[in-house]
Amino acid sequence: MQPMRIHHGIVAPLDRANVDTDQIIPKQFLKRIERTGYGPFLFNDWRYDSAGNPRPEFLLNREPYTKATILLAGRNFGCGSSREHAAWALTDFGILVVIAPSFADIFHQNAANNGLLTVALPEEKIAELFARAAAHPGYQLTINVETLTLTDDHGLSAKFPLDPFRQHCLLNGLDQIGITLQHESAIQAYEAKSKPY
Repeated sequence: MQPMRIHHGIVAPLDRANVDTDQIIPKQFLKRIERTGYGPFLFNDWRYDSAGNPRPEFLLNREPYTKATILLAGRNFGCGSSREHAAWALTDFGILVVIAPSFADIFHQNAANNGLLTVALPEEKIAELFARAAAHPGYQLTINVETLTLTDDHGLSAKFPLDPFRQHCLLNGLDQIGITLQHESAIQAYEAKSKPY
């Protein structure tokens, strides 16, 4: 994982609630064994028609949202199955932050394990962000993981909650393997003392 301290990017306003993981990355693309290569299939059934042609009306097929790194969505984002591939697809596309009123628990955990920041804000603040995104095409936000604030260039400033452990991992670019490797010397010392089978 790459550390995330301050992130500035274009916001893609996906005004849909209950976006489930099968929409984020449909089941037919789960055959890959790598964590990469899922970005082209993100929201596949919404992005492409049955012939595989991009749907021009879908947000992520239009400029400047093809370069969005922040996704703004409705409540209960990431519901449905527990597939970790949903987080992989978002990050592989380039989305590093998802802002919504609420997240499905398993998706929220999968996101944290893959360096994808989930920002939960009250419904009224989410509505304000959607309004600002509509008023300013190519709307951008700055997310500060150190101070837990998000700001824009139009006077908005808001605090967001984040578990201290998740904050520590994001700031230091630590996934579960990275956290374990911080204790490498203790692990080696333990293994050296262990009796062979």
